[in-house]
Amino acid sequence: MLTKQQIAQRIAQELESGWYVNLGIGIPTLIANYVPEGIDVTFQSENGILGMGPFPFDGDEDADLINAGKQTITAMPGACIFDSATSFAMIRGKHIQLTVLGAMEVSDQGDIANWKIPGKMVKGMGGAMDLVASADNIIVAMMHTNKRGKSKLLKQCSLPLTGVRCVKKIVTNLAVLDVVDGGFKLLEKAPGVTVEDVQNATEGRLIVEGEVPDIKI
Repeated sequence: MLTKQQIAQRIAQELESGWYVNLGIGIPTLIANYVPEGIDVTFQSENGILGMGPFPFDGDEDADLINAGKQTITAMPGACIFDSATSFAMIRGKHIQLTVLGAMEVSDQGDIANWKIPGKMVKGMGGAMDLVASADNIIVAMMHTNKRGKSKLLKQCSLPLTGVRCVKKIVTNLAVLDVVDGGFKLLEKAPGVTVEDVQNATEGRLIVEGEVPDIKI
């Protein structure tokens, strides 16, 4: 199975030069550490920075420079910092080519639930609803199952939805999948993982066509 770092490395392969990319809290923030050589992208964090760099080395942290998850980050040359109103004007104005989010559940129709578990206190939904409503290209980075071993790739989400029919691709510790008409299409599987393993861990409709290659990091 892939580690969180390897999930981020695999998603980094989806980046294209010239893109503005929003990285959500959790696994997505790791992507800034793995940008492929020759790819020039600009990372945006919704708390108000354009030009976010990789995580700092120990001892180089600046407590005043953080991402939306309150983690210390670095800034690339030419980075700029601004207020949340400007940040969300970029998002709502569809100036972000790719959004990468974590999720608690994704349905086989592309619905995403990632902001609330009923009965548990949350500070708010954050910017997730704006991001999924405004972005045309949404990739989810997540574990394939929850801590109890139950699938997070479902026929229908059980948690309150963040967005409807918006997820395009999912990268988990087991597989890479596209959301297509008819369900989750299995594109790649983690080394050492079988197609049957992915099927057993997926509650939603899984489409398997031909030989499924291993994920290459």
